[in-house]
Amino acid sequence: MEIIQLNENNIADEHICCAISDKKCQTGYQAKKDWLKQQFQEGYVFKRYDVRGKVFIEYVPAEKGWVPITAPNYLLINCFWVSGKYKKQGYGKQLLQEALNDAQAQNKAGLVTVVGTKKFHFMSDTKWLLKQGFETCATTPAGFSLLVKKLDPSAPDPTFNTAALEGTCPDKEGLVAYYSNRCPFTEYHMHVSLKEAAEKRNLPLTIHKIETLEQAKQSPTPATIFSLFYKGQFITTDLSVCMDSRFDKVAGKYIMSTH
Repeated sequence: MEIIQLNENNIADEHICCAISDKKCQTGYQAKKDWLKQQFQEGYVFKRYDVRGKVFIEYVPAEKGWVPITAPNYLLINCFWVSGKYKKQGYGKQLLQEALNDAQAQNKAGLVTVVGTKKFHFMSDTKWLLKQGFETCATTPAGFSLLVKKLDPSAPDPTFNTAALEGTCPDKEGLVAYYSNRCPFTEYHMHVSLKEAAEKRNLPLTIHKIETLEQAKQSPTPATIFSLFYKGQFITTDLSVCMDSRFDKVAGKYIMSTH
């Protein structure tokens, strides 16, 4: 199958893998496309297989990556997803090789990515990446890890920025959500699903939208697609927590433990 690279010229006609036919997320779908258009000017790369499914990788020079890390001269892998019937067919390895080839061509120090130390929702598969030669170079108490695959063994290790190291956020009252338009699902679930779930449970809710690179670099969470906190403590990256039917299962134990 052909690998397609999205750019400013073809993005209007090409899909971005997620929320392709989800009508309630069409505003977020367009917001992700608009975000990508801006990021292409910063060297952002979105490559996918020519299928109607989630088989894609996104990466960018780490200095321009919307995550709170410092990784000079690395390429940062953002979303990297192979789903459904396309799993275990070598597509993930081929997409990863695309990123490695670009890193080598640009004389980068290597690849870096943020994951859950144990698998987190909406983040890449930690175990799989470790099998591909990535190594852990930093961790946070909230359960995030920074993985690196060096092309230059002498290059310094990437690090988390200070704000993301503690696993807490400045707001200490109620629910606090951080999100960006890096994902087409977030806009709807922040402003409809999560608001409804919080109101039903009489929980105060504060929503912070990350809209600039500077805000992302200073974020208290390495998961800038979506992160939920309660009374200042990190809870989850699982966007399904926004839905009423999933809220108690995902977040209930954290909320009960802090009462």
